Amino acid sequence: MLLAVTTGLRRGDIEAICIGDIHFDRDAIATRNRKAGKAMPERPVPDQVMTELSNYVATLTGGQERLFIDRFTSKKWNKVRERVSMSTLKFHDLRKTFASLLAQRGVSTAVTQRLLEHSCPQLTNDVYTNVDPVLRQAVNLLPVREWV
Repeated sequence: MLLAVTTGLRRGDIEAICIGDIHFDRDAIATRNRKAGKAMPERPVPDQVMTELSNYVATLTGGQERLFIDRFTSKKWNKVRERVSMSTLKFHDLRKTFASLLAQRGVSTAVTQRLLEHSCPQLTNDVYTNVDPVLRQAVNLLPVREWV
């Protein structure tokens, strides 16, 4: 979940990550977007997440090529959702959360679009950026008390 919400990657793209794709020295992961057939050779990852990945990789047995050997099935996702008491959470919601958090912090649509590997900014804006908290904050800055 941490990798999904901090990179915006789809479940299948996370499952496809190989240990050799992780660049610990540059806090980046090389990813392949299976849906669009694109690749991002240097996807930035927060250093705290890289630390967690490093700790996880250190526990793996030798010769393991893929980061996660098991598929993340719906049954496994349901167990995670139960554990965090969020029964309606979809895995794709983590991708939407990633995009929304970037938008709320002022990251441009162009950057978010590139990180999500979208072909057009309209998709990024319409589907993935929920900026309601930012809009609320902006409206609250209006000097309404002076007007009424």
